[in-house]
Amino acid sequence: MADNKEEAVKAARKDLAARLGVSEGEVKEESVEQADFPDAALGAPLKGEMSGMMISTGWRIRLSAGGKSYEYRADRHQLRLYKFKGANYRV
Repeated sequence: MADNKEEAVKAARKDLAARLGVSEGEVKEESVEQADFPDAALGAPLKGEMSGMMISTGWRIRLSAGGKSYEYRADRHQLRLYKFKGANYRV
């Protein structure tokens, strides 16, 4: 997925812009922080997904667009959109 934090943020911005139908320039970075998540799904499992119960270290990426905030969770292997319109998504 992303070899580093910067690539993860870039991928998250691109994904959010596409989901919202806006330009990437309209998606702003609020914060990016290292975080420990409770499982291999980064605490954002898909409906019906099972994941290993182990601490996974990655990044919590907060973006904003159109006056709303959105959260992505990433590590070197995956990027997930957390609670977007009531559901989690693997990007």
